[in-house]
Amino acid sequence: MKDYFLLMRLDKPIGFMLLFWPCSWGFAVVLKNMSINQEWIINFFLFFIGSILMRSAGCVYNDIIDKKIDQKVTRTKQRPLASNKLSTFKGWVLVAFLSFLSLIILFQFNFTAIIFGLSSGILIFAYPFMKRITYWPQLFLGIVFNWGVILSYLVFNEEINIGILLIYLSAVFWTLGYDTIYGLQDAEEDIKIGVKSTSIKFNKKIKQFLVIVYLISISLMIYSNILILNKIKVEIILYILPLLLLIFQIQKVEIKNSTQNLSLFKLNNYYGLSIFIILIIVFYNA
Repeated sequence: MKDYFLLMRLDKPIGFMLLFWPCSWGFAVVLKNMSINQEWIINFFLFFIGSILMRSAGCVYNDIIDKKIDQKVTRTKQRPLASNKLSTFKGWVLVAFLSFLSLIILFQFNFTAIIFGLSSGILIFAYPFMKRITYWPQLFLGIVFNWGVILSYLVFNEEINIGILLIYLSAVFWTLGYDTIYGLQDAEEDIKIGVKSTSIKFNKKIKQFLVIVYLISISLMIYSNILILNKIKVEIILYILPLLLLIFQIQKVEIKNSTQNLSLFKLNNYYGLSIFIILIIVFYNA
């Protein structure tokens, strides 16, 4: 059971939290037109469980596709599939089981949300192959990983608007930044085996790259709030707190300091939480 636990990365909750926080942002935005009631709480809980299941399924699927690559990288060669502690067949069975449980949760929502949720399947399937063909797999991950921003919003609304799309794009650029920091851990070995990433492409200009993507992310977040509310609320000044978290990451990132870069990556759990709290303050009974 330990090997299955490790295969699903349940020992590293940062992954499913980074998947869940964008979902929570959609839940916060809908509070502009509703209160925190039983329906909101139940769906919020379902999204949390769904985030754990989908992140786990994604990790297992990714390990199946990347088995040969993982065997060549120091950080990943001891993973259950790469080390042959578990067979690829067992990995596929686990993916099917986790996906089935995720579908049960998805089918609790309205038709629009179900269709939108199912549409992410193609993106999830394609993601592991991106590092083989483009230097922008982190951008593709951002597109896939933050699907929950819009999905959670659609649970309470039949259609999306430009405001929630901007929050989604903000999350995409945020992911592009933090996953680039994460990817620095394997950059040297990835170059040797031919794997591509933004961590490699912008290796010598990493701080400048992070300034751009993080600035775009926080700017889109603030502008989306103003657009949805059709006014500027004084509470928007609270965004200085998550902004400071982003600035800290930019200042402290070091190309060859894997331990520090991993710690900076984990800080984004607090960024996601801080955005959720601010969105509730901004939108609740707005």
